[in-house]
Amino acid sequence: MRSAAWRISFWASLAFTCGTILVFIFLDRFVANDIQRRSDAWLSGEVEVLGDVAAHTPHDALYSRVVGEVAELASREVPNRDTETPPASETAENDSVFFLQTDQNGSVKLWVGQGDGRPQLAAIKARQLAFIHPASIRIVGSSIPFRVASIALSDGSRVYLGLSERDELRVLRKLRVRFFLLWLSLVLMGSAIVFFTSRRMLLHVRQISEAASRIGQEDLKTRVPVPAANDEIAQLAHTLNHMLDRIESTVEQLHTITGSLAHDLRSPLTAIRGKLETSLAGMRDQKQLESLASAVEELDRLTNFLNTSLDVAEAKANALRLKPVAMDLDALLHTMYALYEPSLSEKGITAVLQSAGSLELVCDEGLIHRMVANLFDNELTHLKPQGRATFSLQRRGNTAHLTVQDDGAGFDEETLVHLFNGRVKGRKSHGHGLGLAFVHAVVRAHHGTVDATNAPGGGIHIEISLPLVPEVSATANPAPTA
Repeated sequence: MRSAAWRISFWASLAFTCGTILVFIFLDRFVANDIQRRSDAWLSGEVEVLGDVAAHTPHDALYSRVVGEVAELASREVPNRDTETPPASETAENDSVFFLQTDQNGSVKLWVGQGDGRPQLAAIKARQLAFIHPASIRIVGSSIPFRVASIALSDGSRVYLGLSERDELRVLRKLRVRFFLLWLSLVLMGSAIVFFTSRRMLLHVRQISEAASRIGQEDLKTRVPVPAANDEIAQLAHTLNHMLDRIESTVEQLHTITGSLAHDLRSPLTAIRGKLETSLAGMRDQKQLESLASAVEELDRLTNFLNTSLDVAEAKANALRLKPVAMDLDALLHTMYALYEPSLSEKGITAVLQSAGSLELVCDEGLIHRMVANLFDNELTHLKPQGRATFSLQRRGNTAHLTVQDDGAGFDEETLVHLFNGRVKGRKSHGHGLGLAFVHAVVRAHHGTVDATNAPGGGIHIEISLPLVPEVSATANPAPTA
């Protein structure tokens, strides 16, 4: 049986996984926005400084050198720089920052950075941005975008400061890898905790279920184990044990009532029958003999009705007392067929017995005997002359299937759905309506099934399934070798 712990841990892990993913997405966006905000603040501040230096530096031969030196100094203060992987050389520092000043015509006036600045200027013109706030551009030949801030000077020129997003992306990538490893660890740890916790909890439930399933009709004194912890599982075990106490008490009361009732009724019936038989021994009048014999038969029917009623009542209460022994169902069926076949033939009924060989049951032999006799009695009582009744016994796996089918009138439609209820009978029946109720009670007590329907071609079709004794494999107990 598959444990429910897998389903509980799966759905709990799924909910936890979705929740942590949403949390990490929020954290990722928050950190990315914070890093970009810091970069934009640095760009905005540095471009104002560079713009102020460019505006107040005399436009002479030293202009480019002074402004270039200031731009070089600014590039050394890049935020978010990855200090764990330093650049290979000093000149490699400038590949993450560029400084560009254009003249009034939009041409390159001063450039500090790698290359000649033309790709950067082309990318800036392609975006056609006012650069009121820093914006991102993509430069031809570079897979990493640049964040660019700009400021206009009074002489009509414009200063641009660009910062590569390489370090920002590297920080985010490392952060995401750590987030992923942390998320994976949390999910695995949470799943393991949920699984083992739920498995341990459900283990108590399974022990209670297995113990409860072992409590049979003859073993009502067994109780389910109670866990040491005072939790819901322990309360469930206590509740089941209290329920079993009430069931045991009820069954004992039922046994006491049925036993007393059977004794109180059987004793006078037996005494009356004895007196009638004594009277029969000395009676010479034929009419009186017939009357007394009829009275004895009615007493026998009443006694049988009493026994059957009590058995059906106990079976419906799951309190039918069984005395299980090994029995060959095929042999019993042949014995009952030999007993009833003369009576069936005398009435003009053709009885057919079909059997597949010996089938061993562990059952209450007396109850099974009465059940099979009941099936033959039904055919003898209700099937009309020239009718045909077939009794078939066959094996299907570890189950014995006993089928009874005839070509009679079948069951009444109004009683078909209530066949196994006590005192339910057809309009033309003169019995007590306990025949199939008793069959159902015996089959149920032996953990079998019974189904009764009208056959498609007319007549009844009753099929009874009873569990067989499991066959022992030849390899399970090998014969000793010499």
